[in-house]
Amino acid sequence: MTLIPERVQAWLDKNGHGTVVSSRPVSGGCISNVKILTTSTKETFFLKTNPHAPPDMFPREAEGLDTLQVEGGPTLPRTYLSGPNFLLLEDLNPAQRGVDYWVAFGHQLATMHMHTNLQFGFHHDNYIGSSPQPNLWMEDGYRFFAEQRLGFQSQMARERGLLSAVDVKKVERIAHRLEELIPVQDASLIHGDLWSGNAITDAQGAPALIDPAAHYGWPETELAMTTLFGSFPAEFYRAYEEVRPLETGYRSRFPIYNLYHLLNHLNLFGGGYLGQVCSILRRFE
Repeated sequence: MTLIPERVQAWLDKNGHGTVVSSRPVSGGCISNVKILTTSTKETFFLKTNPHAPPDMFPREAEGLDTLQVEGGPTLPRTYLSGPNFLLLEDLNPAQRGVDYWVAFGHQLATMHMHTNLQFGFHHDNYIGSSPQPNLWMEDGYRFFAEQRLGFQSQMARERGLLSAVDVKKVERIAHRLEELIPVQDASLIHGDLWSGNAITDAQGAPALIDPAAHYGWPETELAMTTLFGSFPAEFYRAYEEVRPLETGYRSRFPIYNLYHLLNHLNLFGGGYLGQVCSILRRFE
């Protein structure tokens, strides 16, 4: 059986959940180790561990999960305990998707995006995957996306030798054109890392979200990422617009938003993503 952090076992004992009697690995985690713990009281818990994580990574994830818990929004696991190398969560016990999963998901995500803020950013910097994600509060969404999303990731890639100086300049030119390319949008509460692997179900087969990079940002950036590694079905986007209509031509802007995520993947996983980055840079030259 996996080694359970002492603080986790102490918390379970203190709160009447007994001792851990078994654990089983959960597939899909590429940053951390994930396991389902079963206790002597026959309860289950979801445990993430990473001995190499930055000491604030799991506390920031817990903060994001707590913030995204909004009435009418998707289900998120309750947070129980976090530390520098672990995060203990509710086990959602995912079931097969319900027949109305995508319609409900569209409605719920739009509802979450209706929670807005006067400024872009978040209470703390956090992480997207294991990459730092700066969230300094800014009133200007264009400046926020230019500096704290595109600029931050492109400079990191340049420092790591993954992106040429010429390509960094191309990213900067796109950043300078954002007001021309992107409509005005509110600072909406977004999950921040919404690809298909982070869209799961709860025990009833209803929509649920995990692994956030939560902040207040452009809602179109959230929808863009749902198309990055295979699009969500059309009914999801139709349902979203029933609650929160979108500006005409929103899909044409998706590559600009996804440039951030592709730069992040370049930084996380290496040169296999360079071609997709350069394709977007050429498109907006």
